[in-house]
Amino acid sequence: MCMRRERDSLGEMDVPASAYYGAQTARAVRNFPLSGLKPHPAYVWAVVIIKKCAARANMSTGRLPAAIGDAIVAAADEVLGGGLADQFVVDPFQAGAGTSHNMNVNEVLANRALELLGRQRGDFSSLHPNDHVNMAQSTNDVIPTAIRLASLELLEPLLEALTGLVNSLAAKGEEFDRILKSGRTHLQDAVPIRLGQEFCAYAAAVRRNGEGLEACIPALQELGIGGNAVGSGLNAEPAYIRAMLEELAIATGFQLKAAPDLFEAMQNMDPFLALSSALRRTAVTVGRIANDLRLLSSGPRTGLDEIRLPAVQPGSSIMPGKVNPSMAEMTNMVCYQVMGCDQAVMLAAQAGQLELNVMMPLIAYNLLFSLELLKNCLGRFSDSCVSGIIANGERCRRYLEESLGLVTVLAPSIGYDAAAEVAKESMATGRSIREIVLSRALMTPAELDQAMCPGHLTEPGLPLGRK
Repeated sequence: MCMRRERDSLGEMDVPASAYYGAQTARAVRNFPLSGLKPHPAYVWAVVIIKKCAARANMSTGRLPAAIGDAIVAAADEVLGGGLADQFVVDPFQAGAGTSHNMNVNEVLANRALELLGRQRGDFSSLHPNDHVNMAQSTNDVIPTAIRLASLELLEPLLEALTGLVNSLAAKGEEFDRILKSGRTHLQDAVPIRLGQEFCAYAAAVRRNGEGLEACIPALQELGIGGNAVGSGLNAEPAYIRAMLEELAIATGFQLKAAPDLFEAMQNMDPFLALSSALRRTAVTVGRIANDLRLLSSGPRTGLDEIRLPAVQPGSSIMPGKVNPSMAEMTNMVCYQVMGCDQAVMLAAQAGQLELNVMMPLIAYNLLFSLELLKNCLGRFSDSCVSGIIANGERCRRYLEESLGLVTVLAPSIGYDAAAEVAKESMATGRSIREIVLSRALMTPAELDQAMCPGHLTEPGLPLGRK
């Protein structure tokens, strides 16, 4: 491989001649060959947006010469347009705070800007990664700002996917609203419920999770940019800080404002912890629903078989004709992964020390990975599973007729103890609840028919007055 030699504060370093990154990035590549992973594209986008806006803000204050600033902006625009995507190469598991990633972006933009000015890559005498691209900035305010911007960028499509799942579940709730079935508590027979009521409850739970995610947005919109190294704003003029907020709002379209306390914004990872926690809550809910669908569709001969999930692929390499709940299984795996990522974010958030949390690269990776992964999962789960569910109404009806939970409907009329005796006799003899109640003359046929009316079984109220 052809190499060129660059210099940083530690000395000289060989860099691939074709690379746009420089010595500090090359050191990070050598130091952290850990996961084989690359930074999330939204994370790269966010840092590049910050560099572009910083160049514009520094030009507006007169600190950055226009020729240099314009070249940095042009280089950033190339990256934002999809160029040089292979030049962001630092492993997410890297030195603390994200300095390696910040310098990776600084060097790529500096070298591309030098080319645009007709100069050689690595000739930083007139345009420097630290002095110019990183002007008025620190890794310590760039990275938390980037995590906020990237989270906002990924949160919108996640909320859209969540709304799609809510709509799919609600549509099934309406479709299945007249299908009576046995409810189950403790995995045992319980009082009747409509299949549509189960699915409407799923939709309501997911909708509530969406509201929890939306509640995280205001804190993410508060930026600590301009706080620089510790929050004091050293080397960043007040005019620069004001200009940065304006430039970032225009560039991203987000409603951004300065954090009330720049020191707090540097130290505290609470906005990311809150978002990660909301993602975990969503994963818990969606994972629970996926588990329910797997139970309700189990069988088809030896399980519940109350619903049928779409067949998306053969289910076995040895058992012909077997079909598995593949999309629900995938959803469970994704939800478990999101829960694990939240644990990592929680540990990293509490690991902050004094003026800085150096675990921000770990927070960034797990938070953005969860946002992207869950969004992709919800779309597939909704489109390839929930939307195609078919109810097995006959199986639901048969289970309901055989359910011991029906005696609960009769308890207000015949009393708890008498209803318990009916249930025990039905369990011991196999006789139906109806047959035993009539044989014991506990109710007349007309009263029993009225008590078993579908409207009485699944809505508030007493089927008959208490005797």
